[in-house]
Amino acid sequence: MPSQDEIFEKVRGVLVDALGVDDDEVELESTLIGDLGAESIDFLDIVFQLDKAFGIQIPRAELFPENLANAEAGFVKDGVVTEAGIAEMKEKMPHADVDKFAADPKVSNVADLFTVKMICNFIASKLG
Repeated sequence: MPSQDEIFEKVRGVLVDALGVDDDEVELESTLIGDLGAESIDFLDIVFQLDKAFGIQIPRAELFPENLANAEAGFVKDGVVTEAGIAEMKEKMPHADVDKFAADPKVSNVADLFTVKMICNFIASKLG
């Protein structure tokens, strides 16, 4: 199994290629959307390139779950993710820092869950 540093370097390479950013912009705590400018279409390319780089199959919804801020499912009330929503995030995204998000669980902060570190943690769990 590759080390955390080796995983990070491969993930960095994927993000540089997929998002057209400089490698010095990609840090563990960088958010994909806010810091690196990813758009929803980029997430498909990122998953495809991660598959290729690591020789694994990644279902898109497993790495980037959808409907985490679904009001109909009781996950959101008045623009804030509910306890049920936080529990759902923890279940679907054990590789993300949901506890950090839970400190300020506004729907507008959901995108901050998608960090370079989250991807590295996900890849490490898939390879482990």
